Amino acid sequence: MAGNSQRKGSIKKTGKGNPTAGSGGRVRRGLEGRGPTPKAKDRPYHQAHKAAKRTERAKETRPRRRTSSDAEWAAGRNSVLELLQGGVPVTAVYVAEGTERDGRMREVFKLAAEQGLTMLEVTRNEMDRMTSGAVHQGLAARLPAYEYAHADDLLERADEAKEPALIVALDSVTDPRNLGAVIRSAAGFGAHGVVIPERRAAGMTASAWKTSAGAAARLPVAQTVNLTRQLKAYQDAGCMVVGLAADGDLSLPELVAPGGLAEGPLVVVVGSEGKGLGRLVSETCDQVVSIPMAGQLESLNAGVAASVALYSISQARLQ
Repeated sequence: MAGNSQRKGSIKKTGKGNPTAGSGGRVRRGLEGRGPTPKAKDRPYHQAHKAAKRTERAKETRPRRRTSSDAEWAAGRNSVLELLQGGVPVTAVYVAEGTERDGRMREVFKLAAEQGLTMLEVTRNEMDRMTSGAVHQGLAARLPAYEYAHADDLLERADEAKEPALIVALDSVTDPRNLGAVIRSAAGFGAHGVVIPERRAAGMTASAWKTSAGAAARLPVAQTVNLTRQLKAYQDAGCMVVGLAADGDLSLPELVAPGGLAEGPLVVVVGSEGKGLGRLVSETCDQVVSIPMAGQLESLNAGVAASVALYSISQARLQ
Protein backbone atom coordinates (compact mmCIF):
# COMPACT_ATOMS: atom_id res chain seq x y z
CA MET A 1 0.00 0.00 0.00
CA ALA A 2 0.99 3.60 -0.57
CA GLY A 3 1.26 4.26 3.17
CA ASN A 4 3.71 1.39 3.68
CA SER A 5 5.71 1.87 0.50
CA GLN A 6 9.32 2.96 0.66
CA ARG A 7 11.36 4.46 -2.10
CA LYS A 8 14.22 2.40 -3.43
CA GLY A 9 17.56 3.40 -1.97
CA SER A 10 16.10 5.11 1.09
CA ILE A 11 17.54 4.39 4.59
CA LYS A 12 15.42 2.09 6.70
CA LYS A 13 14.95 3.16 10.31
CA THR A 14 15.18 0.62 13.15
CA GLY A 15 12.82 0.55 16.08
CA LYS A 16 15.44 2.48 18.13
CA GLY A 17 15.74 5.18 15.49
CA ASN A 18 19.31 4.21 14.49
CA PRO A 19 20.27 3.78 10.82
CA THR A 20 21.26 0.31 9.63
CA ALA A 21 22.30 1.24 6.12
CA GLY A 22 24.79 -1.56 5.77
CA SER A 23 26.70 -4.11 7.76
CA GLY A 24 30.04 -3.59 6.12
CA GLY A 25 31.42 -1.28 8.83
CA ARG A 26 30.22 -3.56 11.62
CA VAL A 27 31.74 -6.60 9.94
CA ARG A 28 35.07 -4.86 9.53
CA ARG A 29 35.07 -3.74 13.14
CA GLY A 30 34.20 -7.25 14.27
CA LEU A 31 37.15 -8.64 12.35
CA GLU A 32 39.59 -6.16 13.84
CA GLY A 33 41.93 -7.47 16.57
CA ARG A 34 41.18 -6.49 20.17
CA GLY A 35 44.83 -6.04 21.10
CA PRO A 36 46.87 -8.00 23.67
CA THR A 37 45.05 -9.84 26.44
CA PRO A 38 45.04 -7.68 29.61
CA LYS A 39 47.05 -8.90 32.58
CA ALA A 40 45.10 -10.82 35.20
CA LYS A 41 45.37 -7.97 37.69
CA ASP A 42 43.81 -5.59 35.12
CA ARG A 43 40.73 -7.73 34.47
CA PRO A 44 37.90 -6.53 36.75
CA TYR A 45 36.42 -10.00 37.31
CA HIS A 46 39.71 -11.87 37.83
CA GLN A 47 40.72 -12.98 41.33
CA ALA A 48 44.13 -11.28 40.93
CA HIS A 49 42.41 -7.96 40.24
CA LYS A 50 40.19 -8.33 43.30
CA ALA A 51 43.18 -9.25 45.47
CA ALA A 52 45.09 -6.17 44.28
CA LYS A 53 42.07 -3.98 45.11
CA ARG A 54 41.88 -5.50 48.61
CA THR A 55 45.57 -4.72 49.13
CA GLU A 56 45.06 -1.12 48.01
CA ARG A 57 42.11 -0.70 50.39
CA ALA A 58 44.15 -2.18 53.24
CA LYS A 59 46.95 0.31 52.60
CA GLU A 60 44.49 3.19 52.50
CA THR A 61 42.99 2.21 55.85
CA ARG A 62 46.33 1.28 57.47
CA PRO A 63 47.00 3.46 60.50
CA ARG A 64 49.80 5.97 60.26
CA ARG A 65 53.18 4.99 61.60
CA ARG A 66 53.60 5.58 65.28
CA THR A 67 56.32 7.79 66.68
CA SER A 68 57.78 7.71 70.15
CA SER A 69 56.08 10.16 72.47
CA ASP A 70 59.00 12.56 72.75
CA ALA A 71 62.62 13.09 71.85
CA GLU A 72 65.26 11.07 73.67
CA TRP A 73 68.21 12.50 75.54
CA ALA A 74 71.72 11.06 75.85
CA ALA A 75 73.76 12.52 78.68
CA GLY A 76 77.47 12.25 79.41
CA ARG A 77 80.62 12.64 77.34
CA ASN A 78 81.12 8.97 76.51
CA SER A 79 77.45 8.49 75.60
CA VAL A 80 77.31 11.47 73.26
CA LEU A 81 80.64 10.59 71.67
CA GLU A 82 79.54 7.00 71.01
CA LEU A 83 76.28 8.19 69.43
CA LEU A 84 78.10 10.47 67.01
CA GLN A 85 80.69 7.84 66.20
CA GLY A 86 77.96 5.28 65.55
CA GLY A 87 76.04 7.46 63.10
CA VAL A 88 72.96 7.67 65.33
CA PRO A 89 70.63 10.50 64.20
CA VAL A 90 71.03 13.47 66.56
CA THR A 91 69.04 16.71 66.46
CA ALA A 92 71.45 18.89 68.43
CA VAL A 93 74.34 18.78 70.90
CA TYR A 94 74.14 20.84 74.11
CA VAL A 95 77.10 22.06 76.16
CA ALA A 96 76.80 23.49 79.66
CA GLU A 97 78.38 26.87 80.33
CA GLY A 98 81.86 26.68 81.79
CA THR A 99 82.40 23.00 80.87
CA GLU A 100 86.04 22.01 80.66
CA ARG A 101 87.14 21.01 77.14
CA ASP A 102 88.96 17.68 77.23
CA GLY A 103 89.84 15.26 74.43
CA ARG A 104 86.36 13.75 74.30
CA MET A 105 84.72 17.16 74.08
CA ARG A 106 87.01 18.21 71.24
CA GLU A 107 86.17 14.98 69.38
CA VAL A 108 82.45 15.64 69.88
CA PHE A 109 82.86 19.17 68.48
CA LYS A 110 84.74 17.80 65.50
CA LEU A 111 82.14 15.10 64.71
CA ALA A 112 79.25 17.53 65.22
CA ALA A 113 80.81 19.96 62.75
CA GLU A 114 81.40 17.20 60.20
CA GLN A 115 77.79 16.04 60.52
CA GLY A 116 76.36 19.56 60.36
CA LEU A 117 74.80 19.38 63.82
CA THR A 118 73.68 22.37 65.81
CA MET A 119 75.79 23.11 68.91
CA LEU A 120 74.02 25.01 71.68
CA GLU A 121 75.37 26.37 74.97
CA VAL A 122 72.97 26.35 77.94
CA THR A 123 73.20 26.89 81.68
CA ARG A 124 73.88 23.94 83.93
CA ASN A 125 70.43 24.31 85.50
CA GLU A 126 68.84 24.14 82.07
CA MET A 127 70.83 21.02 81.19
CA ASP A 128 69.86 19.39 84.50
CA ARG A 129 66.22 20.01 83.63
CA MET A 130 66.51 18.74 80.05
CA THR A 131 68.25 15.51 81.07
CA SER A 132 66.02 14.93 84.13
CA GLY A 133 68.93 15.24 86.54
CA ALA A 134 71.23 12.73 84.80
CA VAL A 135 75.00 12.88 85.28
CA HIS A 136 75.67 14.78 82.07
CA GLN A 137 79.26 16.04 82.67
CA GLY A 138 78.29 19.21 80.86
CA LEU A 139 77.36 17.48 77.60
CA ALA A 140 74.10 16.10 76.20
CA ALA A 141 72.59 15.20 72.83
CA ARG A 142 68.97 15.30 71.73
CA LEU A 143 67.66 12.47 69.52
CA PRO A 144 64.53 12.91 67.38
CA ALA A 145 61.36 10.99 68.19
CA TYR A 146 61.65 7.55 66.59
CA GLU A 147 59.24 6.71 63.76
CA TYR A 148 58.13 3.10 64.04
CA ALA A 149 57.25 1.10 60.95
CA HIS A 150 53.93 -0.70 60.49
CA ALA A 151 54.22 -4.46 61.07
CA ASP A 152 53.03 -5.17 57.50
CA ASP A 153 55.87 -3.05 56.11
CA LEU A 154 58.30 -5.80 57.07
CA LEU A 155 56.59 -8.32 54.78
CA GLU A 156 56.56 -5.78 51.97
CA ARG A 157 60.28 -5.23 52.48
CA ALA A 158 60.89 -8.95 52.00
CA ASP A 159 58.70 -8.98 48.87
CA GLU A 160 60.61 -6.07 47.37
CA ALA A 161 63.88 -7.91 48.00
CA LYS A 162 62.36 -11.10 46.51
CA GLU A 163 63.43 -13.01 49.63
CA PRO A 164 61.54 -15.24 52.06
CA ALA A 165 60.57 -13.07 55.00
CA LEU A 166 62.71 -13.17 58.13
CA ILE A 167 61.25 -11.16 61.01
CA VAL A 168 62.25 -11.02 64.67
CA ALA A 169 59.53 -10.46 67.27
CA LEU A 170 60.36 -9.61 70.89
CA ASP A 171 57.96 -10.73 73.61
CA SER A 172 58.15 -8.17 76.44
CA VAL A 173 61.91 -7.60 76.28
CA THR A 174 62.34 -4.66 78.65
CA ASP A 175 66.08 -3.93 78.46
CA PRO A 176 66.75 -1.40 75.68
CA ARG A 177 70.30 -2.75 75.36
CA ASN A 178 68.88 -6.16 74.46
CA LEU A 179 66.60 -4.51 71.92
CA GLY A 180 69.57 -2.69 70.41
CA ALA A 181 71.61 -5.91 70.30
CA VAL A 182 68.78 -7.77 68.55
CA ILE A 183 68.41 -4.98 65.98
CA ARG A 184 72.14 -5.11 65.29
CA SER A 185 72.10 -8.90 64.80
CA ALA A 186 68.91 -8.77 62.72
CA ALA A 187 70.46 -6.21 60.37
CA GLY A 188 73.70 -8.18 60.15
CA PHE A 189 72.07 -11.54 59.36
CA GLY A 190 69.55 -10.43 56.74
CA ALA A 191 66.32 -10.01 58.69
CA HIS A 192 63.69 -7.66 57.27
CA GLY A 193 62.72 -6.03 60.55
CA VAL A 194 61.96 -6.30 64.25
CA VAL A 195 58.53 -6.20 65.92
CA ILE A 196 58.03 -5.11 69.53
CA PRO A 197 54.91 -4.70 71.69
CA GLU A 198 53.72 -1.16 72.28
CA ARG A 199 53.40 -1.65 76.04
CA ARG A 200 55.51 -3.26 78.76
CA ALA A 201 58.53 -3.50 76.47
CA ALA A 202 61.66 -1.54 75.64
CA GLY A 203 61.32 1.07 72.94
CA MET A 204 63.80 2.93 70.76
CA THR A 205 65.57 4.89 73.49
CA ALA A 206 69.03 6.42 73.28
CA SER A 207 70.40 3.27 74.92
CA ALA A 208 68.81 1.04 72.26
CA TRP A 209 70.12 3.31 69.51
CA LYS A 210 73.63 3.19 70.93
CA THR A 211 73.67 -0.59 71.39
CA SER A 212 72.43 -1.12 67.85
CA ALA A 213 75.59 0.65 66.63
CA GLY A 214 73.55 2.58 64.07
CA ALA A 215 71.76 -0.50 62.68
CA ALA A 216 68.42 0.99 63.76
CA ALA A 217 68.86 3.57 61.01
CA ARG A 218 68.95 0.78 58.40
CA LEU A 219 66.47 -1.77 59.76
CA PRO A 220 62.80 -0.94 60.45
CA VAL A 221 61.39 -1.53 63.92
CA ALA A 222 57.61 -1.92 64.15
CA GLN A 223 55.34 -1.59 67.15
CA THR A 224 52.17 -3.61 67.60
CA VAL A 225 49.35 -3.23 70.11
CA ASN A 226 48.84 -6.99 70.43
CA LEU A 227 51.80 -9.26 69.68
CA THR A 228 49.77 -12.48 69.62
CA ARG A 229 47.34 -11.04 67.09
CA GLN A 230 50.22 -9.81 64.94
CA LEU A 231 51.86 -13.25 64.98
CA LYS A 232 48.58 -14.77 63.78
CA ALA A 233 48.46 -12.17 60.99
CA TYR A 234 51.94 -13.23 59.92
CA GLN A 235 50.80 -16.86 59.93
CA ASP A 236 47.84 -15.94 57.72
CA ALA A 237 50.34 -14.29 55.35
CA GLY A 238 52.21 -17.61 55.03
CA CYS A 239 54.93 -17.26 57.66
CA MET A 240 55.94 -19.98 60.10
CA VAL A 241 56.25 -18.61 63.63
CA VAL A 242 58.91 -20.18 65.85
CA GLY A 243 59.66 -19.24 69.44
CA LEU A 244 62.99 -19.65 71.20
CA ALA A 245 62.85 -21.46 74.55
CA ALA A 246 65.09 -23.80 76.53
CA ASP A 247 62.38 -26.51 76.58
CA GLY A 248 61.57 -26.36 72.86
CA ASP A 249 60.22 -29.43 71.08
CA LEU A 250 62.52 -28.76 68.10
CA SER A 251 66.26 -28.05 68.21
CA LEU A 252 67.91 -25.25 66.26
CA PRO A 253 69.93 -27.72 64.11
CA GLU A 254 66.64 -29.39 63.10
CA LEU A 255 65.14 -26.01 62.22
CA VAL A 256 68.00 -25.12 59.89
CA ALA A 257 68.46 -28.58 58.36
CA PRO A 258 68.31 -28.69 54.52
CA GLY A 259 64.70 -28.51 53.38
CA GLY A 260 63.61 -27.35 56.85
CA LEU A 261 61.44 -24.47 58.03
CA ALA A 262 64.30 -21.96 57.92
CA GLU A 263 64.17 -21.82 54.13
CA GLY A 264 60.63 -20.42 54.02
CA PRO A 265 59.07 -17.20 55.40
CA LEU A 266 59.87 -17.18 59.10
CA VAL A 267 59.14 -15.17 62.24
CA VAL A 268 61.51 -15.79 65.16
CA VAL A 269 60.06 -14.87 68.57
CA VAL A 270 62.44 -14.09 71.44
CA GLY A 271 61.13 -14.10 75.00
CA SER A 272 61.73 -11.65 77.83
CA GLU A 273 64.86 -11.65 79.97
CA GLY A 274 63.35 -13.28 83.02
CA LYS A 275 60.19 -15.14 82.01
CA GLY A 276 60.90 -16.15 78.43
CA LEU A 277 57.92 -16.59 76.10
CA GLY A 278 54.50 -15.70 77.46
CA ARG A 279 51.86 -18.43 77.51
CA LEU A 280 49.67 -17.02 74.74
CA VAL A 281 52.67 -16.25 72.54
CA SER A 282 54.09 -19.74 73.09
CA GLU A 283 50.75 -21.34 72.21
CA THR A 284 50.55 -19.24 69.04
CA CYS A 285 53.97 -20.40 67.78
CA ASP A 286 53.98 -23.18 65.19
CA GLN A 287 57.14 -24.56 66.78
CA VAL A 288 59.14 -23.85 69.93
CA VAL A 289 62.86 -24.17 69.23
CA SER A 290 65.68 -24.78 71.70
CA ILE A 291 69.37 -23.93 71.29
CA PRO A 292 71.51 -26.91 72.38
CA MET A 293 74.23 -25.94 74.85
CA ALA A 294 76.97 -27.71 76.73
CA GLY A 295 77.15 -27.48 80.52
CA GLN A 296 74.55 -26.40 83.04
CA LEU A 297 73.62 -22.99 81.61
CA GLU A 298 69.82 -23.03 81.33
CA SER A 299 69.19 -20.18 78.93
CA LEU A 300 70.88 -17.43 76.96
CA ASN A 301 70.43 -13.69 77.15
CA ALA A 302 67.68 -12.54 74.77
CA GLY A 303 70.09 -10.69 72.51
CA VAL A 304 72.55 -13.59 72.39
CA ALA A 305 69.80 -16.17 71.69
CA ALA A 306 68.49 -14.07 68.82
CA SER A 307 72.01 -13.71 67.39
CA VAL A 308 72.70 -17.46 67.50
CA ALA A 309 69.36 -18.30 65.86
CA LEU A 310 69.64 -15.63 63.16
CA TYR A 311 73.18 -16.63 62.29
CA SER A 312 72.14 -20.27 61.88
CA ILE A 313 69.15 -19.32 59.73
CA SER A 314 71.23 -17.02 57.51
CA GLN A 315 73.79 -19.78 56.95
CA ALA A 316 71.06 -22.29 56.09
CA ARG A 317 69.60 -19.91 53.52
CA LEU A 318 72.98 -19.40 51.87
CA GLN A 319 73.43 -23.12 51.19
